[in-house]
Order: sequence, then structure tokens, then C-alpha cells
Amino acid sequence: MPIAVDIDVMLARRKMSVGELADRVGITPANLAVLKNGRAKAVRFATLAALCEVLECQPGDLLRWEAGEAGEAVAG
Repeated sequence: MPIAVDIDVMLARRKMSVGELADRVGITPANLAVLKNGRAKAVRFATLAALCEVLECQPGDLLRWEAGEAGEAVAG
């Protein structure tokens, strides 16, 4: 998927564990792991907002687009 997730980067910067983030955001550690590892197909804006609030960051600090991934179709 051409969307990369950088939650690990923000966790390291904030010196926070995955479990602590999951608790503070209100999601299960398993669901956070799915998102963190780039396996999620979607993310709710409410979840994204909660992540940004807890990590004190912007959505662009957590998600970025990577062009040119092999095997990805481009809609046009």
C-alpha cells in the first residue's frame, strides 16, 4: 500500500509504549498493532484525531504517501 504509517517514530519521540498509547487512545493493542504495522485498510478520523491528541502531533506525522510502490494500481 502506498500509505506508510510512522506511529513507531512518534512513539519513540514521546518515549511511549504501544500499550500506553492504546490505553490512552481507547483502542486495543491488537488494533493499534494492525494500524502501526501498515496492515489496516482504513482508519477512522476519530481514531486518527485521538492518536494526534495523545502524541501531540499532526496527521502527517503519522501517515505519509509513498509513490511508485510495485504492484499498486493507479486510478486515473
